[in-house]
Amino acid sequence: MGVLVDSQKEGFGSSWGGLKNLVRRKQVDCAHTKRLDNHQLAKELTIPHLIAVGVGSTIGAGVYILVGAVAREHSGPALTMCFLIAGIAAALSASCYAELASLCPSAGSAYHYSYICVGEGVAWLVGWALILEYTIGGSAVARGISPNLALLFGGENSLPTFLARQHFPGLDVMVDPCAAALVLIVTGFLCLGIKESALAQGIATAVNVFAMLFVIIAGGYLGFKTGWTGYEVPTGYFPFGVDGMLAGSATVFFSYIGFDTVASTAEEAKNPKRDLPLGIALSLSICCCLYMLVSIVIVGLVPYYAMDPDTPISSAFASNGMQWAAYIITVGAVTALISTLMGSILPQPQILMAMARDGLLPSFFLDVNKHTQVPVNSTLATGIVASILAFFMDVSQLAGMVSVGTLLAFTMVAVSVLILRYVPPDEVPLPLSLQESIDSYKLRHNSDAQMINGENPAKSPGDPCLPLLGEKNVAVDCTVVEKLEALSSCTLDEENRRKIAGWTIMLICVGAFMLTFAASNLWFSSLIRFTLCGAGGLLLLSGLVILTCIDQDDERHNFGHAGGFICPFVPLLPISCILINVYLLINLEVATWVRVSVWLMVGVLIYIFYGRRHSSLLNAIYVPKAHVDEIYRSSGAIL
Repeated sequence: MGVLVDSQKEGFGSSWGGLKNLVRRKQVDCAHTKRLDNHQLAKELTIPHLIAVGVGSTIGAGVYILVGAVAREHSGPALTMCFLIAGIAAALSASCYAELASLCPSAGSAYHYSYICVGEGVAWLVGWALILEYTIGGSAVARGISPNLALLFGGENSLPTFLARQHFPGLDVMVDPCAAALVLIVTGFLCLGIKESALAQGIATAVNVFAMLFVIIAGGYLGFKTGWTGYEVPTGYFPFGVDGMLAGSATVFFSYIGFDTVASTAEEAKNPKRDLPLGIALSLSICCCLYMLVSIVIVGLVPYYAMDPDTPISSAFASNGMQWAAYIITVGAVTALISTLMGSILPQPQILMAMARDGLLPSFFLDVNKHTQVPVNSTLATGIVASILAFFMDVSQLAGMVSVGTLLAFTMVAVSVLILRYVPPDEVPLPLSLQESIDSYKLRHNSDAQMINGENPAKSPGDPCLPLLGEKNVAVDCTVVEKLEALSSCTLDEENRRKIAGWTIMLICVGAFMLTFAASNLWFSSLIRFTLCGAGGLLLLSGLVILTCIDQDDERHNFGHAGGFICPFVPLLPISCILINVYLLINLEVATWVRVSVWLMVGVLIYIFYGRRHSSLLNAIYVPKAHVDEIYRSSGAIL
């Protein structure tokens, strides 16, 4: 048994204070925490439900437009390669999500993983950014539905007056009643229960997939009939070069965003250890295959330079005499948007509820309906705010802010995998109510340690906890001394290994930022760019070599719900994931970062004046993980 320590290595059970609140970490869900938490969600989702949620949240109407813009400006006929490369990059993040989702199957997704592995401060920023992502994302999707619905009814102004967009010149506002109504309808479905909402999303997703299959099959028939004229261009397969193809891959990468919604439903999965990794992998694979097949067909029907950037698929069919296909494609676009709207609103109540569980948000968001087992207050609050934004605001200019939350979450999930493998939390926060049991256990441990050292335990019962290896001149059996010396040496080596791994992970993050920042800013002088790129690349390469050479922590096998999916190629895969996501973050527009910074500053103020003071870890007592079960047993808790 090791020496009892607190989180600051200064005395058993002392509390954290000051800036150290930002790095306090919560415990992964276990038998103890679940019995103390009465706000559980319904475990209703199986693999088909998770696939429907993942595919429906990922495949939006963007694919019906994106293929034209990317082919014309970046890739040409190599559009399929863009989707393949972007799919592989998304699979890196998906692998990290799959491991953490199976180990920590609780509401909150990336926020939850960051709180367990990184700390409270980073977790708050991730959760706050995700709130922004889902709110604006849902509103933007909703405002895109009404124009497509109007096309089904015959034209731009064919919707009924009470649903049509209305412009108020005095206020310069374009209201969209249809978008607001759709958000409220989706919110109502989500309040019925997770199984019912997943079924509704599955139906919408099925219609969208059938529309894409029509494009693939009918387009393939036309391609073989016409001889695939789109591939017979004088510029070749890579008209914009490899650089253009990579730029196109970065653009279409965002069409894969949505598989993380599967991870947000972890607490509602019947068998999260098995179903979540399969749900994430299968939904991402289905999306990648559909994207690639659609792109193969479309760039083969029409030369890339002749594509309509707004309606590439409809115009491709129209140029081959199938104008009626536009209706099927529009139906697919509408159902894709509805499914994506559900996928945008679904995760946010779980995020709000998870943050309220941890005390960082008011308990209002914690209420779970006893009948439907849905966080009703969080769901209604999300739906009302999103419907107001969809009704009044043209959120298209804010759509770039959606990417920040997603990429930040992807980055922190990859960092969390590295932390979990090399420096998993070795201390557990216990509630203040167990103080008596902790003191009693501490006293017994002190007595055992003094007896091993040949001391009288009654001599100094109030002394601080002593190490197991006492003074050198005590009369103790040689075998015992040798064992304890070996234990002390192993402990020292283990502490050094954890320190090296921790600093290495931090330097990897710094190196990724330096490399991508210097490579993306062409206004730097050549000397500065090459210096920063070299330094950043050296840090990344050194970090990869060091983490490859040192052993991973054995405690990772006992962390969380062990036995689920294991992310392969660690540390290479998470480091690659960090590098890709940081690169995409760096290359977002400056205006986007300004808007996001304002939102994050508001979040920092809320955390300082509310979250920090109401955190469930405020008075927590940190004890070594090895002693937790015995402390709970001594307190009379049922395991």
